[in-house]
Order: sequence, then C-alpha cells, then structure tokens
Amino acid sequence: MKQFYLLLSTIALISCAEKQPKATENLEEKARRIHDAVITIDTHDDINVKNFTDSINYTQNLDTQVNLPKMREGGLDVAWLIVYTGQDTLSTDGYAKASDNAMSKFEAIHKLCEEIAPDQIELALTSADVRRIVDSGKKVAMIGVENAYPIGEDLSKIEEYQKLGARYISLAHNGHSQFSDSNTGEQDSVWLHNGLSDLGKQAVAEMNRVGIMIDVSHPSKEAMKQMIELTKAPIIASHSSARALCNHSRNLDDEQLLLMKENGGVVQTVAFSSYLNTEKHEARADYMKQVYQKVADSLGVDWYERSQFATLSKEQRDAFFEYYPKVVNIAKELAEKDPNIPPAVNVSDFVDHIDYMVKLIGIDHVGISSDFDGGGGIEGWSDASETFNVTLELVKRGYTEEEIAKLWGGNLLRVLDEVQAVAQTMN
Repeated sequence: MKQFYLLLSTIALISCAEKQPKATENLEEKARRIHDAVITIDTHDDINVKNFTDSINYTQNLDTQVNLPKMREGGLDVAWLIVYTGQDTLSTDGYAKASDNAMSKFEAIHKLCEEIAPDQIELALTSADVRRIVDSGKKVAMIGVENAYPIGEDLSKIEEYQKLGARYISLAHNGHSQFSDSNTGEQDSVWLHNGLSDLGKQAVAEMNRVGIMIDVSHPSKEAMKQMIELTKAPIIASHSSARALCNHSRNLDDEQLLLMKENGGVVQTVAFSSYLNTEKHEARADYMKQVYQKVADSLGVDWYERSQFATLSKEQRDAFFEYYPKVVNIAKELAEKDPNIPPAVNVSDFVDHIDYMVKLIGIDHVGISSDFDGGGGIEGWSDASETFNVTLELVKRGYTEEEIAKLWGGNLLRVLDEVQAVAQTMN
C-alpha cells in the first residue's frame, strides 16, 4: 500500500511539473507556452459567402486573412464570423434586400461548420461550447451581426437571429439606421434620432430578453450612452480602441470607457491601422494608395477608397471585396522591397491601446479583435497566422498568463455568460 501511494505521489509530481514553466524559459518560450494554454478569441472577422462553397472554402489557405490553415498556424482558437450588411435606404425594399444578404451569410457559416468542415470547426453558442470545442482540438466559429439594418422593423427577427447563432448585434454601422444613430454623424453633426429611436430602445430590451450581447462599436456616443442606461446586461464594443490615443469616432473616449467599466462590459481593442495611430497610418496609407492603384491597374480591376464605398453599387462592392485580398497581398510584397516605405502601424501600437484601457478601466474590461477581411490588420498581426505575435508583445509588457487569458477571451466569455444569465431570469 505504501508503494501504491508513493506511485500516486510521483505521478502527481510529474503532472504538476509538466504544467510549470522551465527554469531557463526565455521570453518567446514563455509566450508560446501561454499562447498554447489560453483560449484565443478574435471577436470580429468579416466573410464573403463566395468563400463558403464546396470548391472554395476555409479549409484552404485562401487569400483571406482568416481561414482554418491560418488559424491553426497562428493558434487562433475562436473566430467570430460576421453577418455584415451595408447601410441602404430606410425602406421596405432596402430591408428586404438586406435581409436576404444577412441570411446568405448565416447560411454560409452554418454550411462551413455543418457540411464543409464539421471535423475541423464547430459553431459555439455558449462559453461552455467554446471550451468543449477547443478541448476537442477543433476551431470555433461564433456569429456576430454588424448592423441591425436587415432586421427592418420586425423585432421578431432578433430572436430568429439568436436561434441561428447570433450572439451579438450592433444597432448601426456606417450611417444612421432605423434603430440608432451612427458614429459617422460626427462628420456633419446631422443626427436622425439623437441617439436611439423608439424602435432601437425596444431592440435593446429584446436583445436582453433573448441573450444577445449589445455591440456599441459603430453607434454614436449618445446612442451608446442610452443603451447603457436601458440595458439590464453588460454590453460589448466588438472592435474599437481608445480615442485618447487616436482621435477617431470609431474609438471610445474616456467617458465611454468608464461607462463600459461601470456596466461590466468589455472593449475589444481592434487591430485596425487608422484607429490606432493616425500619423503613422496616414503616412503609410498615402504611400500604399499609389501601390494599390498600380497593382489594381496591372490586374485590370477598379480600386476604391473606403470613403467611396457608400457610392458603390452592390455589384461593385461584391467585385471589390472579391479581388481586394489579392491586390493587398501583391501590394504588400512590392512595398516590402522599398527601403524608403514609411513605417507601418504595428503590434506595439496595438498593445499601447490595450495598456491604456487596462490602466483606465481594469484588466477585466478589455479584449482583442482584428476586423480581418474588413479592413483590419497591422504589421505583425496581418492575418490569423500571426496571432502569436500579440501574445508575445503582451508578455514583453509584463502581462501574466491569467491577465492574458482574460484579454484573449476570458472577459468576453464572462460577459456572454452574464448576458445569457439575464435572459434566463427575464424568461
């Protein structure tokens, strides 16, 4: 019997030793160990339904910034795939077309998880699902809705979207919706609702009821403040950074950040160049405009600036986003060969925003997102294959494994749990 207990003790010691860092562990080894141990969640990745077919899909290493091979290479566990619809007229016809677009994206995500690659990726609806799927060795898909515009004026669609897997919804995007003013109103100080419309206020209550997180990344500041006043659950900013460091209307100012803390929510810092460092971004962007145009001309395709998107037809937008990754990748290869290229916004600039928000509102209220395939991506985290570099920078800054686990997804899952708990009490 004594030998049996000795054997158990030895096994326990070996098991504990395997979980401990090596005494001689260097910084990169420490970062790699932490990166492999924590659940990494990126809360905003746009999709194109043309990449969700039987012949072209995310099992292949496409030109997209996110796909399964890149997720595996970079150790990204969870990708929130986005049901995005651009803003159009507030009309019955506009809502109907937008609804069709949204449904096509829901269907594409389900097809990936249920038909194309169920052995590689699974749709998660709860934090327990996330942990179970990660433990199984598969990647995780979650669904966010960017712009509630496709819902029209039929609030029953909020529950329909919830049943399809949506776990957050933004009430506006680039342009005022039937629910909410957008941050874009800052450009001309023209507002449609002075925050939320009556329908928007009802939508907040309905999202609380069905357990969908409210996303405030695109709505106006006044709309965001009204959402916080009305909600019975914590909210999120799915892809926004700190306005104190970069004065862009898509970022949250200190007042908003402190409201997020008070609400118990989480701000998912976004790796979007122009939301991180204005001076570096503009210098690099001016240079890259010429390179993108040169590449587009050589390929015989049209190139548009983001400011032009609102004027494009659906066909022009669809065509643009189809060839966009190819143009960008070729342009990057050309630019890297030029020794005089202005420095790019990088992972260090990104983590500066994390540092700022952690110091202001605390480690429990900050997270990570990329906006990949929707304009996001920075030097060092240009696609999912480079996800480890974010963890490495966090380790360099002195963040502990527990803190990194919170930043990479623990905080977001905590909010999801709380939102779903509120829904249970309401029902």
